[in-house]
Amino acid sequence: MATYVIVHGAWHEGPLFEEVAAPIRAAGHTVHLPTLAGNAPGADKSVGLDDAIASLTSYITENGLTDIVLVGHSYGGMVITGAFDRLPEGTVRRLVYWSAFVPNHGESLNDLVPPHYTEMFDAIQAEDGSVLLPFPVWREVFINDGDAALAQSAYDQLNPHPYKTFQDSISLTSNPAEWQVGKSYIHCQEDAAMPASLPWHPRLSEKLGLFRYVWMPGSHEVCFTNPVLLAQKFMEAGRD
Repeated sequence: MATYVIVHGAWHEGPLFEEVAAPIRAAGHTVHLPTLAGNAPGADKSVGLDDAIASLTSYITENGLTDIVLVGHSYGGMVITGAFDRLPEGTVRRLVYWSAFVPNHGESLNDLVPPHYTEMFDAIQAEDGSVLLPFPVWREVFINDGDAALAQSAYDQLNPHPYKTFQDSISLTSNPAEWQVGKSYIHCQEDAAMPASLPWHPRLSEKLGLFRYVWMPGSHEVCFTNPVLLAQKFMEAGRD
């Protein structure tokens, strides 16, 4: 049996993945759902990428976790990449990127998205340093496989995200393609959060070097629209 640590993306927090965690736990695995620095409601929205990475490494260390399957969604890919680079050998058994960013040393999330996203976030950044995804963008390209009611109820659970985490460049001692660890990439076929000209796969997945490819139907937010299938895919991606 494995220990899964599922790291959410921007605007989310750990408890939003309880419906995904339940089938994995029912299969006998242990699942942790940490919330990263800056992402809890009411949290300091001025934190940067290093703070988010440090919050994850601290969670793993403080809970005495080793030999884990470390899963990252979207922005969470930036965080699990930084965490793996900093954690002791043997802490992580496999990295699983689910529709996630895969940075090399010196890259920021903003470097990996199309210009219209950075322009949008620059324009809507709040005084506290946070950004909230506009609902029309969420509805049309993030949760395009859900009906209107589900799209709205899921959106109502999001919270503003610290924009500095998108702007900060990551510092790594080596790039993911060089790492001698199991790596998987889960590709959702209806995920339109990135345009077809700048796709998740293979543009970002191939930066992992050798990796296991896992595909599934669904949008960027399939955690809301089909959490049971997503749980199955996590176990496929995380198995030895």
